[in-house]
Formats: sequence, structure tokens, C-alpha cells
Amino acid sequence: MKKSFILGIAGSFFFAFTFILNRSMNLSGGNWVWSACLRYFFAFPIMALVIHQKYGFQNIHTEIRKNWKQWILWSTIGFGLFYAPLTYAGDNGESWLIAASWQITIVMGILTAPLFGQKIPYRNLFAAGIILIGVFLLQLQNAGGASKNNPAVILLPILVAATAYPLGNRKMMEQSKDRITTIERVYGMVLCSLPFWCFLSAIGFINVGLPTNAQLLQSFLVALFSGILATLLFFKATDNVKHNQKQLAVVESTQAGEVLFTLLGGILLLGDPLPNFTGFTGILFIIIGMLLNSLLSSQKISANKKSG
Repeated sequence: MKKSFILGIAGSFFFAFTFILNRSMNLSGGNWVWSACLRYFFAFPIMALVIHQKYGFQNIHTEIRKNWKQWILWSTIGFGLFYAPLTYAGDNGESWLIAASWQITIVMGILTAPLFGQKIPYRNLFAAGIILIGVFLLQLQNAGGASKNNPAVILLPILVAATAYPLGNRKMMEQSKDRITTIERVYGMVLCSLPFWCFLSAIGFINVGLPTNAQLLQSFLVALFSGILATLLFFKATDNVKHNQKQLAVVESTQAGEVLFTLLGGILLLGDPLPNFTGFTGILFIIIGMLLNSLLSSQKISANKKSG
């Protein structure tokens, strides 16, 4: 469990680059459609090279052909309906606001447990609620900046993304079981989401034309840091604990670290101001919630060992 928790934290660090770089692209005039599509267009050849060198394509392509409709469906949901709405929301709010609001996925991840025949781990849901209180306090500090936008323009797309990401991830874990590795599964999901990205990029080309060179470079960095490194780390962490819903909730809660890393990145790279007392209080709540999740999981493991 400790290893999975560390992997989750590392994944949250690299995920933070999504919010920082997407905001940077928006500030420089880049369109959200290209920010979304280019991440996966760049990620695909990188993933293909890794799979070719490490495993070959026969195993994963055979697995996809067996249930190609399911692969396309849940890959489109897990990647397409996750990242497109999240990038759209990023055009309507600062990086800290998007990263903070994205933590809704912690609760949504827990609430999907009944869809897989599991009970909702209510103690972990309580701890996740503490994290969201911290997220709310971070948003409260900058409420003035967000007031210019309709909250629904940010919150509704993020709610879709926060539901789609854990749902698509878990469905594909259930679909593939242990027949393929984490890296193969991520590659397969990127591959099977490409029809969605091709369709969306066609819309982008019609509406705004081709992306700029600056957006190409920053999108490549997002693909490398977030699309490859963060996704592999997080999926590996969830794979390690996929048979225990409470531990899985703990790993998914580590995504709250994105808020902290995004705040730091915004301060260092985008010149964002330091949080005030309310902001620091929110950070404290997030850390307490993460530690409480870890503690509850450890207590559960200890109790199981004693009863065994």
C-alpha cells in the first residue's frame, strides 16, 4: 500500500503540469481543442515505441480485437470525456481553480464502487470530504477572480471529467483483468480514443485553423509529463490495489496533491500570488484528509491481519 500511495503522489505531481501548461497555452492564445487533442496525438507514438520495445503489439492488439467495442467505449469515456471537458474548463478559469475543482474526482471515484459490486467505503468518503473542504477554502480565496465567469462553465465540464476518468479507468481494469500490463492498457486506451480526438481536431481545424508552434511545444510537454508519466504512475498505483475498494479510494485521493503542486507551479512559473490565511488553511485540510485516508487504510489492513 505504501508503494501505491507514493506512486499516486508522484502521479499527482506530473498531472499538475496539465493545469499549468494548459493555462499557459490559453494565456498565449491557444485554443482548448488543440490543447486537448495534441496531448494524445503526441502521447500515442511515444506509447507505441515503449510497447514495441518492451512487449510487442501482439498481446495488446489481440486483447483489443476480442472486445473492440468495449475498448473504444470506455477509452473514449476514460480519456476523451475526461480530458476534453477538463481542457475546456481550463479556458475559463485559472490553473489553481481547475486543479482544485478537479478534486471532485475523489468523491466520484468512491461513489462508483457500487457499479462494480462493492460497497461504498464511507469512512474514506468522510476523509475525502475533508479534502474537498480544503479545496473549497482554496477556491474561496480566489472567488473574486472566478466571479467573472458563470460557475457552471467550469463546474459542469469538470463534473463530467471527474466522473469519466475513474469510471473509464476502472472499467478497463475490469475488462482486461491481469491479461495485460498497466503500460499495455494505457497504450490500448490511447489507441482506442484516437477516433474521438480525430473528430474533435477536425472541428478545431474548421473553427480556428492549425495550432501555433508554441502550443505544439507545450502540448508535447503535457503529453510527456501528464499523458505518459502521470497516467502510468497513477494507473500502476490503482492496479496494485484494484481488489480493495478502500485502498483504491486512498490512491485516488492522492490526486489532491495536484492542488498543492499546481499552486507552487503557478507561483514559480506564472507569477501567481502566495495563498493567504484561508488558502493555507485549505492546504492544511487537504493534507489532513490525505493522511486520514492513509491511516484508515492502514487500520483496515492491520485488522485483517489480526483476524486472519
